[in-house]
Parts: sequence; structure tokens; C-alpha cells
Amino acid sequence: MLPKSRPIFKVSVIISLSLSLGAIIADQVLTDKVPEQGITRRTIRLGSILPLEGQEEALGNDMKAGLEAALLGEVIHRKRIELIFENDYYDPSIARQKTQKLIRSGIFLMIGSFGTSPAEQTLPILSEHNVPSVGFFTGAGLLRSNSESIINYRASYAQEIATVVRIALDAGVKPLEICAYVQNDGYGMAGLRGLKQALLQTEVPAEILRSYDRVLDRRSTTDNESNINYPNPGPIGIYTRNIPDVISGYQSLKEWEKKTGTTCKLVVTAGTYSNIARFVKFARDAGENWVISVLSASGARELQFDLEEYGVTEKIVMTQVVPLLDADFPIVKEARDKLGDDFGYVSLEGYIVGKMALKILREIPGQINRDNFLQQISVSKFDLGGIPIDFTRGRTHASDLVEMTVLTPQGFTGLDAAEFAAMFQ
Repeated sequence: MLPKSRPIFKVSVIISLSLSLGAIIADQVLTDKVPEQGITRRTIRLGSILPLEGQEEALGNDMKAGLEAALLGEVIHRKRIELIFENDYYDPSIARQKTQKLIRSGIFLMIGSFGTSPAEQTLPILSEHNVPSVGFFTGAGLLRSNSESIINYRASYAQEIATVVRIALDAGVKPLEICAYVQNDGYGMAGLRGLKQALLQTEVPAEILRSYDRVLDRRSTTDNESNINYPNPGPIGIYTRNIPDVISGYQSLKEWEKKTGTTCKLVVTAGTYSNIARFVKFARDAGENWVISVLSASGARELQFDLEEYGVTEKIVMTQVVPLLDADFPIVKEARDKLGDDFGYVSLEGYIVGKMALKILREIPGQINRDNFLQQISVSKFDLGGIPIDFTRGRTHASDLVEMTVLTPQGFTGLDAAEFAAMFQ
């Protein structure tokens, strides 16, 4: 009988092993399968689309460094934060493709993504799939909608520009003496809208406002951005995104000066650091003494490097939407320690955005899902290491912080109103 019993034993072993293996496989599938909302038994998956290669790669990698320093290794409700970065080369069409890829793979939210033109493509897709958009690196108006799924940290470009214009006007600069140099895409047009909004509070001639409207209307009625890169009858210079040319934009400003007999004392820019640096170099070589104002999204460290290489470093001011790098705030000290050589204004913003999202996630009273996350946003008001965060007044932005800085040998450092006013003397 013994020989007959052996096959039964083998069958039992095989069945037992099969059941064990099946249980392991089932548990693995249950653990690692990513549901639509990007949460598994072990992870919370956050997506981010950044220019990690190409023209704006320095800014994209700075933002990535800040997000990683804030979020990597963090655990919420026994779930590990997982960051999934995709490179879009600062190309809106690629950003659209990468957004669709991340949604298919399963993400809980999109965080810290870069750029206005990419956001024009990605936000509708994220909204369609109910994926929250948190702390994008842009201050454009399209992120200031009433959508509950768009959650901003930063002050808007309009707020940054209003700060500069207000101080310039107080220093005696006339509205006619404030000019613009912008990129011919959503980013540049957001800057132009912000400047128009700031000038509406002044006694600016109606013709100036109409010159802004002509450019903005043309941008809104064409998909071909190159169509708005033309000499303008107003105080506006325009350049084509990802193109090194600065001459046509400069010539537009000079034609404006010649036509009106007015000098551009302040040139408000909305563009990439590489083109703005070339523009400043060209203008200085031509003898212009304009004060150049730059938005935070242009990237302080990268702009500084380019300007120093060109040997033009005077009368360059930049607004920031994070504290000064030497500020005595706990969040700044913490970011400096964690980021090391990567510490700068852009990486600090990434760090703040990451810590802001982390705190909100941790304060969700029940299960972590998108509905509960958005509900927690609506009641969130707290101090983030010295930075007031307040979403209770609405979701358009958590912070109104705008700092003025000026380029010095030590980088962009704090600038007060009196020092700024002295630049126009």
C-alpha cells in the first residue's frame, strides 16, 4: 500500500504549494495594484511634470529637489509617499501626453508641476479625471479659477507685478514710463495681464490699455504663437518662446520711445531666464539704463549665473513668493539643511509646497481619499514654519507673500522700497 500513498502525498504538497503561491500572488496584486485614486495598501502616489531636460531643466530639477526633500521617506496612515516625476522638456504637447500617462498609471494628485503653457494643456485633463492640482510653479490667472481641485501655494503674477509697479509709481515713475518685455505664450500673456491690471489703478492713457488689449486679444484668437511676435504700437516687446531672438522685442520698445518721446524707466518682464538675460545684455550694450523687473518663475539662481556671465548685473530686481533665503524662519532653516547645495528660491518653493501638502494629508480625520483631501483643504489655516497658509478664504492661493530682491554679488537679496526708488534717480 505504501507505493500507492506516495502520489497522494505529492498531490497534497503540490496543492498546498499552489494555494500558498496563489495567496502570495493575490496579496501582491492587492498590495501593488494602483486604483484610480493612486492609493495602494502601502503607498500614496503623487505625480509631477517638470522640465528635467532641455532649456528650463535647471528650474525643473530645482523644483524636483525641493519636493523630494520635503516628501521622500514620509509615511501617512502607514502609507509611504511615492513621487513619480515625468519630463516634459517645457513642451506643452509633451506635458499633455505625460499627464495622460500618469493618470493611467494611477496618481492621487499632481504636485509642483512647472509652467503656464504646460498647465494650459494639463489642467483640463486633470479636472476631467478629478485629480487635484497642488502647488503648480506658475502664478498665471488660469490657476486662479473657482475649481475646487486647483490648490495654489504662491501669490499670483498679478500680485508680484502690482508690488513692483506700486513702488515704482511711488518713486515718481510715470505710467507711460513702464514698459513690458514678454514671452508670446500663456506665461508672457499672464504677465501682460498683470501689468495691465496694475496700471488700471493709475491715470494711464486709454491708448496704453488698448495696446495691451490688442496683444492679449490676438493671443486669445490664434493657436499660432508666432502670430503675436510683431512690432507693437504700445510699450510692449514680445519674443517667441524657446527662441533666442531678443532684437525684435527690443526694437518694439525703442519704436515706442521714439513715437511718444518717452523713455522706458522700468521694463517689466515675463519670460525665461535665458532670454531675459540676453535681452538685458543687448539693451545694456545699446546704452539703455532701464530698471529690469523679473518674475519669480524665471528662476533667481539661473538668471544670476547668466547675467554674471554676460557681465551685466546692475538694476535687476526680482520678486519672490517665498521668504528670503536668509530669513530667520524655521521652514527656511529646515529647507537649507535638507537641500544643501540645491538650496535656492525655486527649490525652497518646492519644499514649501511639499510640506504644505504633507500637513494637509496628515490632518485628514478619516480615510485618505480625494474627497476628504479637498474637504480638508477648505478648512486648512496654519503656520508653516513662519509662513501663514490660509485656504479658508478660498482656494485660489494659500499665501500672499511677495518679497522684492535685487541682484548683488551674493545673489538676489532683500530690497526695500527706498533702495528700489533710488534706482530711478
